[in-house]
Amino acid sequence: MLPQEVIRHKRDGKKLTKEEIDFFIKGVADWSVSESQIAAFAMAVYLGGMDNEETINLTQAMTHSGAVINWADKELNGPVLDKHSTGGVGDSVSLVLAPLLASCGGFVPMVSGRSLGHTGGTLDKLDSIPGYTVVPSLDQFCKVTKEVGCAIIGQTSDLALADKRFYSIRDVTATIDSLPLITASILSKKLSAGLNGLVMDIKTGNGAFMSKIEDARHLAQTMGAVAKGSGLAACAFLTNMDEVLGKNVGNALEVIEAVDYLKGEYRDPRFNEIVMTLCRESLILNGLARTQEEAMAKLQDALDSGKAAEKFAKMVAALGGPVDFIENPEKHLPKASVVRPIFAEENGYVTAMDTYKIGSAVIVLGGQRKTLEQTVDYAVGFTDFVQIGDKVDAEKPIAIVHANSENSFEEAKKMLRSTIQVGDEPPVKKPVVYETVAA
Repeated sequence: MLPQEVIRHKRDGKKLTKEEIDFFIKGVADWSVSESQIAAFAMAVYLGGMDNEETINLTQAMTHSGAVINWADKELNGPVLDKHSTGGVGDSVSLVLAPLLASCGGFVPMVSGRSLGHTGGTLDKLDSIPGYTVVPSLDQFCKVTKEVGCAIIGQTSDLALADKRFYSIRDVTATIDSLPLITASILSKKLSAGLNGLVMDIKTGNGAFMSKIEDARHLAQTMGAVAKGSGLAACAFLTNMDEVLGKNVGNALEVIEAVDYLKGEYRDPRFNEIVMTLCRESLILNGLARTQEEAMAKLQDALDSGKAAEKFAKMVAALGGPVDFIENPEKHLPKASVVRPIFAEENGYVTAMDTYKIGSAVIVLGGQRKTLEQTVDYAVGFTDFVQIGDKVDAEKPIAIVHANSENSFEEAKKMLRSTIQVGDEPPVKKPVVYETVAA
């Protein structure tokens, strides 16, 4: 069997057999399949699609291309939980959710990814913390998860080997928003981490890969079916990505917002609703709470008592970060040299924004990758970003830009002004969470 024959079959619209998929993914993992062949395969799948059986086989092949953690022999006294988001702008939910669930009796071995296209990546956010090891050994990953309750890392040299190569190539070949590739990428990482339960945040809107709610619903249903077929309890939510989720956008800046949230210094209402919804359902799904009321009470106590903030601090320290990070994150995080507000060209209420372009503006600033080799500037981005319904005028800016050159500041300024629509009347606000899609 040859890689190009597998590519040709999918290019020509044929259904791939399990043997063909297993062969190709094995080649991805052991490097006998080249990057150009992976790119061609990804485009063939993007254009031709896969049915449910092919997607399950692809997911299983990618899961077993590396180690699969067995927590049964590690004597955990709670369920193994996780969450995944399909990617958003200003979405630092993972940084908050993992310690919050750990404070409520769960164990969260979260295998996350880097930025894809215009959306930020959890690993890039954590990379802004000096000393934090985003790719520890598998033994250290398991040790920190057991002792602290949570560990957020990237794929180690052991887990989901094929996905690690596939993921990076999709980012630069316009094959990100393929339903079977998204499903296999997400679930292979999650299944390799040995989960008992998974909650999924499937975003839809102009800042999401699935801009149409029908497509997002289809993805949620597919992921739910593949998870269920793999023995994983799962639940998905369709959420609104027609505007920036939190107040900050950019790696180090989103870490600051997450820390502020955990410490109770500021909790953006829309961001908080996503966090509490996902955490609440995770606790119920895995038997850590019987009702929504009980789950919400446990979560609020974990925040108010400082237990969740303490879990985050211990995780950062255990993975090599500063031991005093939670007390003063700005002491350790990089800072931009140009920090300046941008104002709208007219006064009024924000009626809409192009969230995709906002994410793209972070790329212009250097805060995300255009190519695999590009170095990320962790300091840049936006703070105090407006939300739909806010009034902007000479006193209230669209956002405060954090840049490291005057040229990038001016380019970001131009882009941001073109993203924001302003009207005389406040708009009708859309829900943050549209619906639940059960597996």
